[in-house]
Amino acid sequence: MPPTAAVILAGGRGTRMGGVDKPGLLVHGRRLLDIALSAASHLDAVVVVGPHRPELDPGITQTQESPAGAGPVEAIWAGLSATRLPDNAVVVVLASDLPHIEAESVDALIAATSTDNPVTCAVDENNRTQFLFSAWTFRELRQRLSTLRESSGLENQPMKAIVTEPFSTLSVAGTTDCDTPEDIDRARSHPRLTVDQARAAVRNSLTALPPHRADLADSLGATLAQPLIALGDLPRSDVSAMDGYAVSGEGPWRIRTEIRIAGADGQLELGEGEAIRIATGAHLPLGATSVIRDEYLSVDEPSRMVRRLPDAPHRNDARPRGEDWTTGFTIAPTGTAVTPAVISAAASGEVFDALVRGPVRARLIVTGDEIRRTGPLREGQTRDSVGGILPYLLESNGVRCVANSHLRDTADSFERVLADGVDQEADLLVVIGATGGGAADEMRSALDRLGARTIVGRVASRPGGSQITAVLPSGLVVLGLPGNPYAAVTTLLTMLPTVVAALTGSDTPPPLLGIIENAAAVSSDAVRLLPVTQSEDGRWRADPSVRTAHLAGLIERSAFALVPAHSDDGAVAELVVLPR
Repeated sequence: MPPTAAVILAGGRGTRMGGVDKPGLLVHGRRLLDIALSAASHLDAVVVVGPHRPELDPGITQTQESPAGAGPVEAIWAGLSATRLPDNAVVVVLASDLPHIEAESVDALIAATSTDNPVTCAVDENNRTQFLFSAWTFRELRQRLSTLRESSGLENQPMKAIVTEPFSTLSVAGTTDCDTPEDIDRARSHPRLTVDQARAAVRNSLTALPPHRADLADSLGATLAQPLIALGDLPRSDVSAMDGYAVSGEGPWRIRTEIRIAGADGQLELGEGEAIRIATGAHLPLGATSVIRDEYLSVDEPSRMVRRLPDAPHRNDARPRGEDWTTGFTIAPTGTAVTPAVISAAASGEVFDALVRGPVRARLIVTGDEIRRTGPLREGQTRDSVGGILPYLLESNGVRCVANSHLRDTADSFERVLADGVDQEADLLVVIGATGGGAADEMRSALDRLGARTIVGRVASRPGGSQITAVLPSGLVVLGLPGNPYAAVTTLLTMLPTVVAALTGSDTPPPLLGIIENAAAVSSDAVRLLPVTQSEDGRWRADPSVRTAHLAGLIERSAFALVPAHSDDGAVAELVVLPR
C-alpha cells in the first residue's frame, strides 16, 4: 500500500459569491474546509494551501501559493513543495468546496490510481469531470507540474493544463461542488431520505448521553449503562409456595399448635413426624422436609393428625433459597430499558440504584405567530391543539418534558431559543412548526447560523416530509416537526423512539407489522402515515381521507400505518401503536 497524502485547496475567495471566504462557509454546521479535512483525515499527510488558519490542527501542514491567488495549479505546486513524499505516493487534490465529500470517495479515487493508471479524476452526479477532486501518483503530478512550470509557468494556469491525456475518470458520490449562492442553498437542503434511512442516520449520528447513577424508581425511560446484578438471593431463604403444612419426614404427622406466617420472627424446629400450619411466603422451620398444600391433605382435628390423601401427588410446594437467582445473577444486561418490570425485579434483588443513561429530558416549543394557546381567537389565528398533549406523548416514549412554551416566528427568536435550550437542562429540543423552509420558516437558517449539524433534513413521507433532526455544537439534539397537528403527532411517534434509543444507548424494538388490505388504493410515491382499523380477520384497513389540521382521524384508532410507496393490496406495513 503506497503512502497517501491530500493537498486541500483553501485559498482565494468566491467571486460569484460576493468575495466571501468560500472554504469558511457553513453547510449543516461544518465549514466546507472542515468537510474536506474530515474526508482526508485518515491519509498519511494533509497539506492545506491558502491563508493561514490558526485554528487548524498542528499536524496539518499549511502553506500559501505565491503570489496568493495565483490559481489552483500554482497552489498544488506549493502544496507538493511543503511536504516530502516518495515517488510511489498517491496524492489527492481536493478543493474545499465539496459539501458532501466523504472518506469513502477519497479512498475510491486512491484505489483506482496506480503506476499504470497515474491520474484519476472524479465525475460528479451531473456527469461533470471534477479536476479539483483527483488522485495522482506523486511522480506523475510532480513531472507534469515541472514540465509546465519550465515551459509556461504555473501562475493562473487552468487545471486542464496539467490534466492532459492520459487520465482516467471515476464516478463517485458526493462530488458536486459549490460555485454560487444557489449551490450553497442546495447543499444545505438535504435530499429526501426514506424513513428507514432517516432512522439509521439518527442511530449512527447521535452520541449517547453520559451515564450517571440514579435511583431506579426515578429512572423510568432511562437505559441501563451497566448490567443489573442481584445483591441477594431470591428467595432469601427456603419459603412456602402455598398455604398448607410444613412437615418433617413421612406421614402421618402430628400437628403442632404454632402457625408459621410470612414475615414471622423467630425460628422453629420440627421433629420427625411433626407438622406446622404455614402460609404462602413464610420461612420454613428447621427440620422441615417439604410443604404440602391444603388440598392434598386430610386433617383429623380430634387426634391433631394430618395425612396425605391417597390420590394426592408427592410433591414439595416449597421454594428453596436462591431458586430464582443467587447473589451475582444478572437480572438485566446493559442496554435494557428501565421499565416498571426492571424496577420491580431490581428491588427483588436488593438493587435500588444503578448506572443509567437518561431518561431523555425534552423542552417542547410550539411555533407560529398564528398559534394561540389561551383566550379567544382573533382573525387569522389558530388554536394550539397539540401543545397540551405532546408532553403526554413524550412521556409515553420515556421522555421527560421539562418545559413547554410558545415561540413567535422571527429569526432572532429562533437563535435565542435554540441557544437557551442548552442552559435549561434539556437533552432534546422538540420544535413544532417552522420546518418547511418557506419565507417564514427560519428554523433551518437559524440552525445553520448556530453551527448545527443536520442529520435528517427531509424525509420521503406524507405527512412528515419537512422534519429535521439536528445537533447543536453543545450536543443538544433538535427534533423539528411539521406544524399541522396530525403531521406533528405521527412524525413524532415515528421518529422519537429512534432518537431516544440513540441517546440512551438502547436497542429499538423490532417494528410491529400488519397487512394493509387496501394498500394499493392508499399508497403513493412516498410512504404514507395513515390511521388504520383492524378487521375481524386480523388485517388492517387504512383511512385515505384523514385530515391533517386536527386529530379527529385518530379518535377510536389504535394505530397508524407506514404504508409503503407503490404498494399492492395485502402489503406488509409497520404499525405505530397510539398511546392511550
